[in-house]
Amino acid sequence: MNKNIYSVSQVNTYIERMFADDFMLGNLSLSGEVSNCKYNHTGHIYFTLKDEKSAISCVMFAGKRAKGLKFPMKDGDQVVVTGYVGIYAATGRYQVYASTIELAGVGDLYQRFEALKQELEESGMFDAMYKKPIPTHAMQIGIVTASTGAAVHDIIRVSKTRNPYVQLILYPAQVQGEGAAATIVAGINCLDQMGLDVIIVGRGGGSIEDLWAFNEEIVAKAIFHANTPIISAVGHETDFTIADFVADKRAATPSQAAELANFVYDDFAGRLDRYSDKLNRALDYKLLNAAQLVENYKLRLNALRPENKLKANETQLKLYFKQLQSLMENKLSRYENRLISVSGRLDGLSPAKKLATGFGYVTNEAGKRVDSAADLSVGDSMIVRIKDGTIKSQVTEIEFTK
Repeated sequence: MNKNIYSVSQVNTYIERMFADDFMLGNLSLSGEVSNCKYNHTGHIYFTLKDEKSAISCVMFAGKRAKGLKFPMKDGDQVVVTGYVGIYAATGRYQVYASTIELAGVGDLYQRFEALKQELEESGMFDAMYKKPIPTHAMQIGIVTASTGAAVHDIIRVSKTRNPYVQLILYPAQVQGEGAAATIVAGINCLDQMGLDVIIVGRGGGSIEDLWAFNEEIVAKAIFHANTPIISAVGHETDFTIADFVADKRAATPSQAAELANFVYDDFAGRLDRYSDKLNRALDYKLLNAAQLVENYKLRLNALRPENKLKANETQLKLYFKQLQSLMENKLSRYENRLISVSGRLDGLSPAKKLATGFGYVTNEAGKRVDSAADLSVGDSMIVRIKDGTIKSQVTEIEFTK
């Protein structure tokens, strides 16, 4: 008997091609209830989609989750899965390969969300250039949220822990249901007019319907046009709303919003103490330098005072006087010695002394000394002075020695 025998792989490959070639199975949406939901460590999600009569295996790969899944899916959720049906050849089991998963009944909300998000983004309301900086040392913080619930209690607890002196001003707003967006806008406008340092706008987590008030255009515009910096804190870490994109800062949770808005007072006080010590040391150093400079100026001024100048000149004058006196005494002593010497020499040449030894001193009648015989003529009068008298005589004869 002539039969075609195929391997298991060939059959599974053939069936896989059949699925791939089927237009309907290549792109379809299924609605049902989630069961056996498992988040794999690789990031893939494996689950079963069932209704009252049947079930089908599904998988969403990690690469599809960022854009395709906007909520934490769990067992019991009613969802709409969009993807294609294929076969896993290794086991011969067919399953749905999901590209997007939405909660049943909220598909329209997601579309509205994406449409408004795109519109506001194109208008520039998400642009970083319009983001106002969050003050680093806020002391007055406004809060727009429900007056009851975990969100406001978390914000108060974290704020008071970080800074016990901070002033918190709550505007109790309706954060869910009809009219919620209007009360949120009223809260933002009211607190914005109070000149606070920062405003926190938010609530706890929930479904897209619960958070929808923060996706309304009027809330986005109120946040954008506010003069006060605004931190959005809507839902949990995985929840994103239009308010998050428009706000000056997005916090994953209300508690994190309180951390972003408040500084740690103890750290701030410690820094102030360190800065104070540093400033005091710098001031002491400056004062010491200034005191030394003043002392130097005092010394210079004292040196320039007329009284001190006169004293200095008087001292110098006394020194010069002593030096001059010493010079004069030395000079007089030298002159005295010279005088004694010259006196001795003159004494040896003294006519009186010569006369005392028997010599005479001859002058003419006019008293002029006669040094030569030629100074007199016969008949002239002359005077001869000897030691004990004067002799007057007349020249009767002159003889010249040869």
